[in-house]
Amino acid sequence: MPKFDQELVIGLPVISELEETPQPKRDKLLALIAQLRILPYAQEIADIVEVYFAHKLMPMEAQGDADHLALASFHNCDMLVTWNCKHLANANKFGHIHRVNALLGLRTPALVTPLQLLEKDDENET
Repeated sequence: MPKFDQELVIGLPVISELEETPQPKRDKLLALIAQLRILPYAQEIADIVEVYFAHKLMPMEAQGDADHLALASFHNCDMLVTWNCKHLANANKFGHIHRVNALLGLRTPALVTPLQLLEKDDENET
């Protein structure tokens, strides 16, 4: 759940991916996101994706990953939550992503996995 000062949002690329999920899992996933605000996908985002490809942030086959990052960056999101550790939540990529976004005048969101957001039980922390 989001903290009091955070809003969970979603982009059309994520919805498109979830719509390709086999049933019955698809309906459950779509129900989970039904109340989230959808970030608009503007032409500027497609332009950002082209710059990502030109700077080799990720291969062209990773269109969805580029869309996710461009959408979150364009809309100035604080974080992008992803299971994708190859192209997005990857410490070896952070610097490159940050430099390209800086060239574009964009702030880079924190790129995190869902596991990083789980609250730890104080008794079990080391």
